[in-house]
Amino acid sequence: MSATYDRLVGLLVDRFEVDRAEIGPDTTFEDLDMDSLFLVELLLVIQAEFGADLAEDAASPGDPITAVADLIDRHGAAAAAPAAAPVPAAPAVSATGERA
Repeated sequence: MSATYDRLVGLLVDRFEVDRAEIGPDTTFEDLDMDSLFLVELLLVIQAEFGADLAEDAASPGDPITAVADLIDRHGAAAAAPAAAPVPAAPAVSATGERA
């Protein structure tokens, strides 16, 4: 499994007190007795923890955990990529070599 999947499972176990033994790659949120309201809360936590920009309806209770991990990877890649730092302008120098 991916590192994102492992982090997501850890989040479910640590923050939402899901039994790790109940979670597998094909486990859905319905299998874990989690409804759409739970998913809204989970997606908000994912935004904070992973930096992924996900809509509140990006996942449904019937989605497997691996699908949400893939969603995080797709939407988190752009957010996780550091923005290019602006290049500072060089100081102006006159033809005689003096700074302007």
